[in-house]
Amino acid sequence: MNKNEAIGIFDSGIGGVTVLREILKILPNENYIYYSDSKNNPYGDKSDKQINELCEHIVELFIKQKCKVIIIACNTASAKSAQYLREKYTNIPFIAIEPAYKMVYDYAYNEPTIVMATKGTIESEKFNLLYHVYDNHKTILLPCVGLADMIEEGKTDKIKAYLKEQLESYRGKVKNVVLGCTHYPLVQDEIQEVLGQVTFFDGSSYLAKHLKEILEEKDLLNYEDKESTIQFIDSSNNQQKKKRFFELIKE
Repeated sequence: MNKNEAIGIFDSGIGGVTVLREILKILPNENYIYYSDSKNNPYGDKSDKQINELCEHIVELFIKQKCKVIIIACNTASAKSAQYLREKYTNIPFIAIEPAYKMVYDYAYNEPTIVMATKGTIESEKFNLLYHVYDNHKTILLPCVGLADMIEEGKTDKIKAYLKEQLESYRGKVKNVVLGCTHYPLVQDEIQEVLGQVTFFDGSSYLAKHLKEILEEKDLLNYEDKESTIQFIDSSNNQQKKKRFFELIKE
């Protein structure tokens, strides 16, 4: 693999932009190909077999593009398919996002916590293994059915009404919020508006640091003093999503 080759990053939509923003902070000289699978969004209501097949299709595209590392920026795909992909494609490193529940254990163990994630993530074996190891016995698991779709579509009024309905009863009762879907940091302000002052945890910054470590370890880090190039691909060829993606990158 070549240091100048791109890093592939994919999500079921544009939510993984929150991961890419963290990566760009510490790896500004790399080239990136971002794949938004909006045609098949959401992943959370699909079977493991379907998710594996969708992920395989994207990985094959990245391999054709000679990507040196692949980032799974979708929590559902990470929970359901990361191990499968690592076993099938042994010649390329995979870095997978994970809900940041362990961070609560490390930094705020005694505080009441709510985990917001897709139904697929919360029901996955991978998340449940993590949860039972680090359970602080003060945690609410909240499957936010449909929220990622609303964020993907940018429906602000609908998002606010949904969050109020789902979260208002927890206002003043939780201190930590684990954002278990890469779309959710895009509505962090709206979540705080409903819950009040809370501490947010998500896995993006940890993933970015881990990616840098892997690139250094495998001698794949690009040290050239140049600005990143970012190629955006959307499976439904939605130009509005492309426009919004690049707007969010700059925020």
